[in-house]
Amino acid sequence: MDHPYLKPERQAQIRERMQLAGIREEDLEERFVLGSGSGGQKINKTSSAVMLRHAPSGEWIKVQASRSRELNRWLARRALAERMLSRIAGVISARQQEAERIRRQKRRRSRRQRVRMLADKRHHSGTKANRTRVDASAE
Repeated sequence: MDHPYLKPERQAQIRERMQLAGIREEDLEERFVLGSGSGGQKINKTSSAVMLRHAPSGEWIKVQASRSRELNRWLARRALAERMLSRIAGVISARQQEAERIRRQKRRRSRRQRVRMLADKRHHSGTKANRTRVDASAE
């Protein structure tokens, strides 16, 4: 399972992460499925997306980052190992934190927050309006 674009040291790192997460190759069920999304005819005809399932935990992941099946196999293993390690550590992953931050940003403001924000804007606008230039000829 070698890939010309994936260096041997990166492959070793992925294997190391899998070992750290307690994932063995024998426990993995691998399927190749049709990709989805943009890409046109090539995506619709080739089964280059990889679905990887870790039988003991029931965890599964689908990777379609590349048109190369071999590269997707390695990327799926890496993603599965990272997911398992984050579950083991009990830490929210950076990806989940980013998604949560964006969700909070997009959330609608309450009526009270909107009123307060508009009041602050009016106050700031008034402060800026008072910064008009003093006319020297009026003296």
